[in-house]
Amino acid sequence: MAPSQCVLNSICENRISLVNPTMASQESITLPGGGIAILYIINGRHEYAEESKRDFLVFLEKLEYPQSLTWIRKWAAVAALSSATLCVAAGSSIAVFAESGVSKQFHVSKEVSILGISLFVQGLAIGPLLLAPLSEVYGRIAVYRVSYGLFFALTWPVSFAPNIAVYLIFRFFTGFVSSSFLTVAGGSVSDLYSDITVATPMAIYTMCPFMGPIVGPLLSGFINQHLDWRWTYHILAIWIFGQYVALLFLVPETFVPILVKRKAVRLRRDTGDSRYYAPIEREGSKNMAQEILTSCYRPFQLLLFDHMALLLDTWTSLILGIQYLTFQAFPIIFQGTHGFSIQLTGLTYLGMGVGMLLALCTQPYWNRVYARAASENGGKVPPEDRLRMGEVGAILVPFGLFWLAFTTYRSVPWIIPIIASAPFGGGLYLVFTSTFTYLVTAYRPIAASAMAANAFMRCSFAAAFPLFAGQMYERLGTVGATALLAGLTAVMAPLPFIYRRIGKGLRAKSRFAERP
Repeated sequence: MAPSQCVLNSICENRISLVNPTMASQESITLPGGGIAILYIINGRHEYAEESKRDFLVFLEKLEYPQSLTWIRKWAAVAALSSATLCVAAGSSIAVFAESGVSKQFHVSKEVSILGISLFVQGLAIGPLLLAPLSEVYGRIAVYRVSYGLFFALTWPVSFAPNIAVYLIFRFFTGFVSSSFLTVAGGSVSDLYSDITVATPMAIYTMCPFMGPIVGPLLSGFINQHLDWRWTYHILAIWIFGQYVALLFLVPETFVPILVKRKAVRLRRDTGDSRYYAPIEREGSKNMAQEILTSCYRPFQLLLFDHMALLLDTWTSLILGIQYLTFQAFPIIFQGTHGFSIQLTGLTYLGMGVGMLLALCTQPYWNRVYARAASENGGKVPPEDRLRMGEVGAILVPFGLFWLAFTTYRSVPWIIPIIASAPFGGGLYLVFTSTFTYLVTAYRPIAASAMAANAFMRCSFAAAFPLFAGQMYERLGTVGATALLAGLTAVMAPLPFIYRRIGKGLRAKSRFAERP
């Protein structure tokens, strides 16, 4: 007798909360009418099969899960994924000191050459909307290998571009194809660790998309001080190739449904019995066009109809836009005011980098704060408590920018504005880490869409801000322009304080957020 879908769903909902979501278990169920079914709980999802078919539903044993890998293999994978993400992020800003060479060779204005950064970042904004759904069908490692292989291949047309059109078109596409590392790679890191142990490796991975834009100008400064601008992309291609080799050898597949599917295929091949199957194989073929369409429109639904998500995304977008604006502002401040060379100007970005590293060192403190919050709330950290870190960042960001603004005079020693950029870098890390965690936990039912909305909006700001930086600093001066940016971040600084207090009530009214 065929099992009743509604009865099974009801039973599954009661059973699913009793097991470890990263393990597999099974249980016999007696159905109304005397039928027997087997309930399987696999990677947090429930599946069922009639008793006669229970031996052919495949699931992983404990030692076959990614979390059972040795610590060396797990950290090697985290290192490869993090450094690959750092390379992608550095690729966005490495064009900064190549702009003069591009302008001279192709006879275009500086604003046109700046598009080399803007179009790459816009590719990073659009790519996840189209590429992220592919990882759920083909697995994470397949997406990584194709994505990074194309990143390597398409960088060569940039480095050998015969005209500005080819240069800009392929800068966009290199950003587009490499964008999966800003979204999918975080899933691999979380696959490798339990909730208790994931904080440190995830913090290291999270740092890389924001440290990369610091590394880019540093490398670009030294390259363009001594070599032709095309060597910027020759060296980037060599770096990408090294990362690609590391991905091939160090990063395993971690997406459990794909691992189960591979095991089912292996069992069918080894035994000759075609009855073995994985749950993902019985879900029916996904309509990839529909999946991509949903991935594209749902983030914009969230931005249009949820004001809390919109304001938080605007806040983070403004801050990232300012970071990318510094790629035009720092040369004005340090080359124009203090007479720095190109390579020394590249080194001035280390102030922000040091600030980020110092902020990362506070992670153990925040882990204790969240552990205390969890103990007070039945083992679960309320999403609003994640904004405590953002409150500190909200103060540091405008403080650093105001300090920077009023130390850009020629009479002030050059080291002071570099030191002033450290609080901005530290605040940036705290704001983004806090906001990302909040969005994932507060909008858990549509966490992927919440992150995609944030990624699209912040990358769009980052693409636009460098385009008007020159004109703004020319008209307002280094003090006025930087103080204006500081004022904008100060206006938005109360957001985490407000949402930590009223966020629970707003979530209760939201059509997208997880209900308290």
